[in-house]
Amino acid sequence: MNQALNYQGVDSSAPSELQSMIANSVERLFAEQITPDVLARFDAGNAATHVWQQVIDNGLPSALVAENAGGSGANWLEVSPVLRAIGYWKAPLALSETMLAAWLLASANLEVPDGPITLIQAGRQGDLKLDEEGRLTGRAINVPWARSCRWAVVADNENRLALVSLRQDRVRLEAGSNFAGEERNTVHFAATSVHAIGHLQLADVAEPVWLFGALIRACMLVGTLESCLDQAVQYANERVQFGKAIGKFQAIQQQLAQMAGAIGAARTATQVALHSACQSMSAAPGSESPLNFDVAVAKICAGEAATLAASVVHQVHGAIGFTHEHTLHFATRRLWSWRDEFGSDAQWAEELGQAAIAAGSTGFWTCLTARKF
Repeated sequence: MNQALNYQGVDSSAPSELQSMIANSVERLFAEQITPDVLARFDAGNAATHVWQQVIDNGLPSALVAENAGGSGANWLEVSPVLRAIGYWKAPLALSETMLAAWLLASANLEVPDGPITLIQAGRQGDLKLDEEGRLTGRAINVPWARSCRWAVVADNENRLALVSLRQDRVRLEAGSNFAGEERNTVHFAATSVHAIGHLQLADVAEPVWLFGALIRACMLVGTLESCLDQAVQYANERVQFGKAIGKFQAIQQQLAQMAGAIGAARTATQVALHSACQSMSAAPGSESPLNFDVAVAKICAGEAATLAASVVHQVHGAIGFTHEHTLHFATRRLWSWRDEFGSDAQWAEELGQAAIAAGSTGFWTCLTARKF
């Protein structure tokens, strides 16, 4: 079965009805709309606005928002096919950011404006601060899709969440992009007033944008990894050398097996993190959760798999895979970009390592099995 249509849940139970509906809807939409021509035109500077409108029509940006707040009331497992599909089809949209922003705003009892909406974690990647008067001062770098978004959600480490307009005099944007050509802007705030401010009450989450941003990137990486594996297997079965398909050679089979194993580990780790995210949605504020540990592991596994897969898939394709005319670069440029966003695998590994050291020799095993470093 085509992996694009094959979703596996975190356990052996069948996906919920809502999850299946979301999966079928987004796969059909992206399969029809995210073509190589659309991606090429995006690289040339043409936004996929027609796809964004269809995304809105399908209610995807508000999928995580409760029904009484105008959303679909889905949980993280149920929306995971959307995040995977963004990666698999390389959708050039601020959809994952808007989904997370809408959920955070609704969780803080704030009104959700029309998207797309970008995300900023104060204290990460810049010196941005939210003062007691509700004003933003400082700089945030690598802000996704800021030029295309009117609104930004800013979270700090004091459980405060602010909604700020990026279309005002006290906000200045510097253009930038990642390897995939997606907007990654530097945003300067000069004592900028916010539109609304609220408080988040999430279980054991100190930096919500950073943590859940890492989770959505891990899910997107898994989708792109599966796309790369599909392309590599197809090409290995079609490309004939020395009288037989190159997929028949043991060296190629070994590389593909190693790549598939890394992708499997990343997929499993990500699904565990999604399950923890679901539990955290209903957990009491202040209660302990394995979510931080699970997201760290998921982002590490996905980042390491991205590094390996990009190397293997280009080796399998040979010289043709390095050309701009081939579609492979749409996937590998996103692997190289997303593996570093919201914390690279090295950054998250360092956090886990420091926590393990702090636990000491007597507490290491207990913390590891409880997933609560």
